[in-house]
Amino acid sequence: AAGERLYRTGDLARWMEDGNVDFIGRIDNQAKIRGYRIETGEIESQLLRVEGVREAVVLVRSDANGQKALCAYYTPDTGAELVVNDLRSALAQELPGYMIPSYFVEMERLPLTPNGKIDRKALPAPEGEAGSGTEYVAPRNELETK
Repeated sequence: AAGERLYRTGDLARWMEDGNVDFIGRIDNQAKIRGYRIETGEIESQLLRVEGVREAVVLVRSDANGQKALCAYYTPDTGAELVVNDLRSALAQELPGYMIPSYFVEMERLPLTPNGKIDRKALPAPEGEAGSGTEYVAPRNELETK
């Protein structure tokens, strides 16, 4: 109504006929995962600083259980061989643990829209299970088993 105040929050919403506000999503690439607000652009910029990474995009994906996880898509420079554990280590030096992507997907090239921008909707879903980046070690004694 006239004289009332609205705030720009970065949320995308619409007024419903009954007066309620319907939340649609975010205008920017900010996400909330496990209680943390994450700007995916920050992760992308850190990935681009890693030697051998030419392009990078980070998205929030939901797994089969509906849990949200970060997924990083990247293209290597010509002749560069990138190892996921090296990417995780490089990001861990600059970012907190909750901002390290669970999935890393290497691509030959990122899909583009007709306008030449990265087509985020055309990126494939990651395969496999989200990992912590460390190999599983079976319990060695009764105490570890408990």
